[in-house]
Amino acid sequence: MKNENPFLKNNFLLESKYAETLYHDFAAQMPIIDYHNHLPPKALADDHVFENITQAWINGDHYKWRAMRNLGIDEKFITGNAPDKEKFEKWASTVPYTMRNPLYHWTHMELSRYFDCGELLSQKNASSIYSSVSEKLNTPEFSCRNLMSKMNVELVCTTEDPTDTLEHHQKLAKSDFDTKVSTAFRPDKSILITSENYNAYINTLGEVSGVSIDTYDALCDALTKRVSFFHDNGCRLCDHGLSHLSADDFTESEVKAIFKKRREGHSISPTEASKFQSALLLFLSETYHDFGWVQQFHLGALRNNNGRMLEKLGPDTGWDSIGDYKQAESLSKFLDTLDGKDKLTKTIIYNVNPTDNAVMATMIGNFNDGSLKGKIQWGSGWWFLDQKDGMTEQMNTLSNMGLISCFIGMLTDSRSFLSFPRHEYFRRILCNLFGEDVKNGELPNDMDWIGKLVQDISYNNAKAYFDF
Repeated sequence: MKNENPFLKNNFLLESKYAETLYHDFAAQMPIIDYHNHLPPKALADDHVFENITQAWINGDHYKWRAMRNLGIDEKFITGNAPDKEKFEKWASTVPYTMRNPLYHWTHMELSRYFDCGELLSQKNASSIYSSVSEKLNTPEFSCRNLMSKMNVELVCTTEDPTDTLEHHQKLAKSDFDTKVSTAFRPDKSILITSENYNAYINTLGEVSGVSIDTYDALCDALTKRVSFFHDNGCRLCDHGLSHLSADDFTESEVKAIFKKRREGHSISPTEASKFQSALLLFLSETYHDFGWVQQFHLGALRNNNGRMLEKLGPDTGWDSIGDYKQAESLSKFLDTLDGKDKLTKTIIYNVNPTDNAVMATMIGNFNDGSLKGKIQWGSGWWFLDQKDGMTEQMNTLSNMGLISCFIGMLTDSRSFLSFPRHEYFRRILCNLFGEDVKNGELPNDMDWIGKLVQDISYNNAKAYFDF
């Protein structure tokens, strides 16, 4: 197979000579720092070799699953027990119908960048591409680690629950893998007190931390021990996936009583839950500050909408969407409370609802206090917004209401080892934005300076921001 894709050419998405220069001479050469994803660390620790392209590319990818369901493809070819080749063929038959969805670009970029396959995937060539790509993939040259090395990945940061042993990260730390692999602390299960399995989870957390969690103080102690354990294993950031940040007023006695009530098996009211979540998240954020971590908040997703399919397939299987939660006041109060105590650590906030773009772009300016460059960040277009329009709108809004020059750039937020060309996608869009301004006379034709800004956004700012 040769890279002869009829539209994915050298200057794909680059609409001016200035954009071409910025991308090819400046952005393309920069390594990748992927500071938030959901890659399985065991696969990296074992340097797993996939048997075929379906296992590497379709299994676990709810973007593809949603597209296939929209087209009326039976679930047995998506998450079911159909043979891997048949699943791939169903995806291949879907691809021509994904035009104008980012999946069409991503699919062909990934086939091209990893496997030098320039064909347009369809039902017609599904069998031959499945065979040729799987043959390559099922070799040590295309192991999980080598897939990352091919994309010049310098650092990845996976996401783990506080109860994780981090054994796979420990194994990686002792390996000769050139890419640094770290983790992010994701304690949402300890915060979401109304969840059905909350007490069972707290019991597990207690066992792992060596703390009998029968009081709120014991919960805080257990979480602090796990933060310390993660820190000792190289962790320098956390992540929270919440609908919104709770910032209710509370008293210490109230929070202790709420936790005791839940541990005794009683139900919790929405008001009680919000007070508890406010208290525990503030405690955790102060702890992150003490350890010098970066905290991330992914806000606004409405998860698990289809109850029937949630019961059948479980969470993270493609039944989530954009929520319309109020964000501004509680986010402001939460950050201000921490700042007032001088306990606001470096923070990245992400929104999945595009109507919150201006809220996020202006909110970060309230707490960038001059102590360091870009202390509070508005993260790149996330989930439903990590496509051309979403990233363009995010960067334009940030440019207009803040300083895009301080931006720490792209991340994949992916479960796939084949997703790293999304950094290229982002960089091409970034360079095209600057290039268009130069072409239109809105920016000077100073390629050296603008090229430096592009390199900063692509790599240098993130390199300086994270303490790895």
